[in-house]
Amino acid sequence: MDRVLPTLAIVAVLVLVVALAVVGWRRRVRRDSASGGGYSQPGTLSAPIAAADVLYVATTKSGQHLERLALPGLAFRGAATVTVRPEGVALAVTGEPDVFIPATVVTGVGLASVAIDRAVERDGLLRMGWTTSGGTAADSYFRVVDPAGRAQLAAAIEQIVPGAPAPDITGAEHPNDKEV
Repeated sequence: MDRVLPTLAIVAVLVLVVALAVVGWRRRVRRDSASGGGYSQPGTLSAPIAAADVLYVATTKSGQHLERLALPGLAFRGAATVTVRPEGVALAVTGEPDVFIPATVVTGVGLASVAIDRAVERDGLLRMGWTTSGGTAADSYFRVVDPAGRAQLAAAIEQIVPGAPAPDITGAEHPNDKEV
């Protein structure tokens, strides 16, 4: 009997903590529902420019790398595949519905070292800026599984950004190019 009451107290505290976590997550999902999410995928797609296996880290409000957005298909971290086509970027996180981001809403690509609760070596994450279907500016963070493919994936995303300069086929470097 002397162990029953402390055991019940511990179980009650654990149940309370789990209940508060569930309530908090549901509140976040409701809050972020106005942000929309991805877009519907076009019926016909061109051949991929690049594809890579990644670890999807998070999608946050743009410029606020600690403020997660709970968007459909992008709410949870996981293994994923990113496919870049001229029409946009497809993100398939394992266990989640696929997300399509049209090229017209991609705002840029860059490198990062931290997002939400993931900190890595300097420039270890690839950050893609975009605008959700609800009009919210967002950043999605990926850790490319094969580091050699990170530059290729970044270049492919940069290539589809609206207003991006056409690729230079002469091989000459431009003074304003930024290395990604």
